[in-house]
Amino acid sequence: MFKTRELEAFDAYMRLGGVKMAAEDLEASQPLVSRLLASLEEKVGFALFRRKRNRLAPTPEAFRFHQTVVRHLAGLRGLEQEAVAIANGEVGHLVIAAQPIFCDTFLLDALRAFRDTHPQATVQIVDVGMAEMLRMISEQRCDLAFGITLNAEAFGAESRPLAHCEAHCLLPKGHPLGDLAEIPLPRLRKEWFIDLAQGSPLRQRVDHMMETINVHRTIAAELRTLHGVVRLVERGVGVAIVDPVANQLIDLERVSSHRLIPAITWDIAQFVPHDRPLGSVGLAFAAAVATEINNLKAAGIVT
Repeated sequence: MFKTRELEAFDAYMRLGGVKMAAEDLEASQPLVSRLLASLEEKVGFALFRRKRNRLAPTPEAFRFHQTVVRHLAGLRGLEQEAVAIANGEVGHLVIAAQPIFCDTFLLDALRAFRDTHPQATVQIVDVGMAEMLRMISEQRCDLAFGITLNAEAFGAESRPLAHCEAHCLLPKGHPLGDLAEIPLPRLRKEWFIDLAQGSPLRQRVDHMMETINVHRTIAAELRTLHGVVRLVERGVGVAIVDPVANQLIDLERVSSHRLIPAITWDIAQFVPHDRPLGSVGLAFAAAVATEINNLKAAGIVT
């Protein structure tokens, strides 16, 4: 088995052309460099040098072998640099699962801030519904996940609430209810709704609340993402009950946002799969998300 110090001595000799200069380059004694070269030559099984008048001259085989040694040492240096970068939290790969509304809003800002401090790290953000998110957590196919609070522990995750949310009602500009700061849910009885698709946690909460107050809703359109819901409200197709984070997507000249009575609330939470603790890169991304959540709180979007 070759020793790294032997290969370094051989490389230094081949680059610099002499034992003395190789010893100076390695900050070692000449006798030590000579012993390292002799040991390496014995291990490779072929002559690396010809001895002429107390001087070493590389053989053709030595030049060929040196090319391989150079690549090997470069790989070792790269390995060392990678280890240092990982230890310092500079590189890594993260898979983030999140609900689409978060992927369109605060996660984008968090990713930008994260990339400023971790330019060598890569991040894959997967927009998923809660059911798929829980599957990814259970199968440990993500490092971090962001959704609404659920019994995620049952799916093998540790959850941490990040912010409290209160649903808002979006109305097209000029809507008769547009002058109200807070809209009683029964006043929406005759409206056409733009809704998220069945299975969305927000959709389930809205449906349950409407059933509780005996309000039957008429659905004009269903979409997978709140981004599409907002765009249809802007076009006057109907009204929508949305996550407050969706206020970052609206055009205030075309849409107004209102609180509801009674309130529909939930928490944004961060999930980390059990037995897959966050490394330094994951912790840095989580910190960037926490900063953006604080910005949302400062703006009054969440509490």
